[in-house]
Amino acid sequence: MKNKAEKPQTNKNQFSEKPTEDKTVTRRNFIKNTAIAGAGAAAILQNESSQAQIADPLNIKIPEEIPQTLAEAAKPANFPMTGAEVFAKFMKDEGVAGFFCCPGNYNMINAIAAEGIPSYGGRCEGNMTSAADGFTRVTGEIAATSGTEGPGFTNMIMNIGAANSSRTPLLVIASNKTIGEDDTEHGIQTAYQQSQTEGLKKWGKRLITPNRIYEYAAYAFRQLKTGVPKPVHLDFPGEISRARFEEPGELQYYYDKTRYRTESKAHPNPADISRAVEMIQRAERPMIVASTGVFYDKAWDALLRVAEKNDIAVTESAPMRGHFSDSHALSASTGLDAVRSADLVILIGQYCMPSIGEFAFGPDAKWIRIDPDATDIGRNVPIDLGIVSSEKAALEALEDALPKRSRLEWRNELAAARKAFEDQSDEYYSLGLKYSADTESIHPAVIGKHLQDFLYNGDIAPDQTTVVSGGYGIGRYTRRYLRAHRPGQICNGAYQYGAIGPDVGYTVGVGAAVQNGVGPQAPYKGAPIVGITGDAGAAYSIMEFETLGKYRIPAIMIVYNNNAWGVWTSGASRGAVRAQHMYLFQENLRYEKIAEALGCNGEYVTSPDQMTPALERAYKLASDEGISTLINCQGKKEFWTNQYPPSMPRHFAPGALAYYK
Repeated sequence: MKNKAEKPQTNKNQFSEKPTEDKTVTRRNFIKNTAIAGAGAAAILQNESSQAQIADPLNIKIPEEIPQTLAEAAKPANFPMTGAEVFAKFMKDEGVAGFFCCPGNYNMINAIAAEGIPSYGGRCEGNMTSAADGFTRVTGEIAATSGTEGPGFTNMIMNIGAANSSRTPLLVIASNKTIGEDDTEHGIQTAYQQSQTEGLKKWGKRLITPNRIYEYAAYAFRQLKTGVPKPVHLDFPGEISRARFEEPGELQYYYDKTRYRTESKAHPNPADISRAVEMIQRAERPMIVASTGVFYDKAWDALLRVAEKNDIAVTESAPMRGHFSDSHALSASTGLDAVRSADLVILIGQYCMPSIGEFAFGPDAKWIRIDPDATDIGRNVPIDLGIVSSEKAALEALEDALPKRSRLEWRNELAAARKAFEDQSDEYYSLGLKYSADTESIHPAVIGKHLQDFLYNGDIAPDQTTVVSGGYGIGRYTRRYLRAHRPGQICNGAYQYGAIGPDVGYTVGVGAAVQNGVGPQAPYKGAPIVGITGDAGAAYSIMEFETLGKYRIPAIMIVYNNNAWGVWTSGASRGAVRAQHMYLFQENLRYEKIAEALGCNGEYVTSPDQMTPALERAYKLASDEGISTLINCQGKKEFWTNQYPPSMPRHFAPGALAYYK
């Protein structure tokens, strides 16, 4: 048994052996026969002992070509090269850490895989866009996704929109038929895709001149690696990807990356820092909102030092959580009452700027905003001081300039606010247990509480498991029970954008990040991850369970099955006539059977006492064998009504509440 304080050991059981039901053992043996887990996409090793197992009754197996091709050595391109190879080599040199696609755009995706960039092929371009987005949200590293013209690219739009709202530096690569076929409707495909991502990207370009491919690659990565990030979208017509270059001299602007972009970042004006120090010293209850830029600038250590030096509270508002630990005495992420009483708000790296009504701060609070983009400071929320700087540089300057100070009353208020939040969560749990017993189902508060105890209060180290926090109604409960103790521990799927059903896609990308130990996930390499979604959302991405199984990504996906869309009451109220049927599903659908049919494991939970044993079995299976599990939690649609208070809690998101809601 591993001590909680220790770092996890890859693919080790994190809890003591417990008896399992016969049906579970049978299921495990049958799955084990298909193949075994790997610790990364670079190789899936064949399990020698599995060859002796009984035959899989569904005849699901991993074809031998998958482990064979994943085990092949990379083949970096050298001149002469095609345009696709030039760009793939550029991506590798720039450190692109993951690539997620579906078949299509063949020249490009084949060149990228051959270059040695960890690559994953899934079932839907939209889901694989979410996979790349989720990968970046928990690593801080650039990931890429690819789509083919027409229907494939159209499938990506919602997910590109979600990445844009979360300010993800996502590289979108699209094929674009050929320039020679422009205006012919050859194949009835869309030739001009840049207009489709207008407003959903930082920069984009349809390449039309082959020898400028390197130059435009430099444009793309200058946008991805500097300033406030957003998606970048490049279209590669066939004449570009197939172009052949015999030597470097045939490429325009063929310079090393030290010459086409800079690593230099803006530092704050000393006068602005002096004024910020004065404002902080005058404040009794200062609070930092640590958002996206703190994570991408890897400024979490500087943030901790500033907070501790001057007793400044910290709350998070970002598409990822954990750059300030929920377990810290100065954390306000679960202290909603304290958030409301802050008299000075310091926004750091708040790239997606919500309006003042989306924040939970009081009307009399003063505002400081630290951001690398001067043009955005003062938008939506009037500020008292704007500082143009990289987040890390500004925090380091504040650390040097601030005096050491103790704010005991503020710490006590933070502790009381966190306790009030925990007490409210316990109250919801007690109600959930009662409702579950009365209805022979499982209430979402019970799911959240049992998951919390399993991940943070048991035998698993609290900082180990990375979580994809998704779903609509279920998210309003599980978010209050989830905790982040280190950078990138939670991927907030619904941050500022109501994308429908990306959560299994996010789980593929987050799982790949942990599987390969990228960025802050390195100490937890190979550990299982957890994802959360609803039954409506599951329909959009459940086929990616085949992707989880194919790559042996160890994931546990919790699906809250309440037989309806989360907004189903809209069809039963407001005087709607003949409308409610559009909001409802057949009841008691068996989503876990889909996972089983896709080569993964399934659990069906219909009561509170079944939840923790299902988590234990799923975690052990993921840890020992790399097998993913879908836990289908049977609920009731009526839980979202006033018949079962608190119905859907309004204040559901830890942090400053700058969330989609």
